[in-house]
Amino acid sequence: MPSETLKILAISGSLRQDSFNSAALKTAADLAGDSAEFTFASLADIPLYDQDLRDKGVPDAVETLQQQVLKADAILFSTPEYNYSVSGVLKNAIDWLSRVDPQPFADKPVAVMSASMSAFGGARAQYDLRRILIYLDAHFVNKPEVMISFAHKKFDDNGALKDEDTRKFIGDLVEALGKWQRRLSAGKPS
Repeated sequence: MPSETLKILAISGSLRQDSFNSAALKTAADLAGDSAEFTFASLADIPLYDQDLRDKGVPDAVETLQQQVLKADAILFSTPEYNYSVSGVLKNAIDWLSRVDPQPFADKPVAVMSASMSAFGGARAQYDLRRILIYLDAHFVNKPEVMISFAHKKFDDNGALKDEDTRKFIGDLVEALGKWQRRLSAGKPS
């Protein structure tokens, strides 16, 4: 791939096999085509954060995720909304990454989308994720905002996104993430 190809790490806040959020990330990768190389992170093997465990060392799954974040040019999250906030598995992974050196989210371009069966489309979870990662010095794409409401009606049984308006919004978000990453990189000293 050419050197200009954006390396995006896709992180789903859901472990569910048929997750709408994971399907939205796959849609983003499809829409990006050759303009971006997507890697899909797994949060499945990350243990619950426990300082006693951390004192014994960083678990392999956490080190893998840390390296994936560090090597990525940008991060694209898709999060469900659980009880008006982000999922526990996503918050747990972020808690681990906030306690490793180097902390990988610092100065990283980040975009977020969400999918939910509710009318709000995961908006509250997105805002909580933004609050969490702003503390870790991540740099968010502000627009477009992609909140996929009534997700169960927009994806087919195979996880394909059939709603054309939503596909366009996701494509626009990936494009904005690329522009944001280039803008931030241009301002960094070499």
